[in-house]
Amino acid sequence: MTRIIKGVFDFQKNVHGTREQLFKNLGSGQKPLALFITCSDSRISPDMLTQTQPGELFIMRNAGNIVSPYSWDHASGEAATLEYAVKQLKVREVIICGHAKCGAIHGLLNMDKLDALPEVKRWLQFSEPVLAALKRDTEGMSQEEILAIGIERNVLQQLENVKSYPFVREAVDRGELRLHAWVYHFETGTVLAHDQTKKRFVSLSDATKPKFNATKEEIESYIKSHQGGMDLTI
Repeated sequence: MTRIIKGVFDFQKNVHGTREQLFKNLGSGQKPLALFITCSDSRISPDMLTQTQPGELFIMRNAGNIVSPYSWDHASGEAATLEYAVKQLKVREVIICGHAKCGAIHGLLNMDKLDALPEVKRWLQFSEPVLAALKRDTEGMSQEEILAIGIERNVLQQLENVKSYPFVREAVDRGELRLHAWVYHFETGTVLAHDQTKKRFVSLSDATKPKFNATKEEIESYIKSHQGGMDLTI
């Protein structure tokens, strides 16, 4: 606790006082740019990764960046957070960000070893659809390769779970919401994003570049919709 308390005192003395207006403005409400869904893993820092300020990200974190599907018949913090972000805060982007060396996905691949963690085992049921195809598609690969592919596929599975909510589909259909699948490699700082056209994860810079054969109108629309620091090289 000493390290944590010291950090609070340092924040109060050296950070908060120098950005007083920012924090006063936050008192009037929030209008975040995106809902950022990621893992509880202590190695992940969404604000540091995206270089965003307080009030710019609505963040949801849990083991494995998992979202329970709409058909789930119990109250869910994930469902409530998603609903509030989309319907009340009206975020324009939902980003599901998995990460390298994810312990939750390692557990998913070794469910027989999770008897001592029954709640974790139950939670991972929302990622189980990943397993069948993964075992078929990764035959002969190393455990490290299987884990890396499992992490990517889990992000895509959670994206499907997000899409299962009617209010999400409606917002997407109206052009008011976009969904993104990322994987962060914290050792290198690399972020991969799923490219719908290529059906695979590519570098974030490649995923956010307009195509060379885009029309002028498409490029202008792209630039307008990606304001806020994305790579606009064409």
